[in-house]
Amino acid sequence: MDNKEVEYVATLARLALTPEETTAFAGQLNEIFSYIEKLNELDTSRIEPTSHVLPLSNVFRKDEVKPSLPPEKVVENAPDHEATFFKVPNIIE
Repeated sequence: MDNKEVEYVATLARLALTPEETTAFAGQLNEIFSYIEKLNELDTSRIEPTSHVLPLSNVFRKDEVKPSLPPEKVVENAPDHEATFFKVPNIIE
């Protein structure tokens, strides 16, 4: 990966990189890609594909209705609240 490709990826990620950072990241990414290529040399033809390293089945808990905290207790530690509502700064003017 060259500096131009790193700059392109940085633009997509909305990152502003200095020329020194661009060069450093290009070197680091090249090392990562080299390691991936080394992993691609492994023979995995007899390895069964998995989605998880541990055998899991139905890891979801039952959706049961349980009592919740009263609204007054919920907002008790909020930095700012009005009645039972959280107050947050405006983000749209």
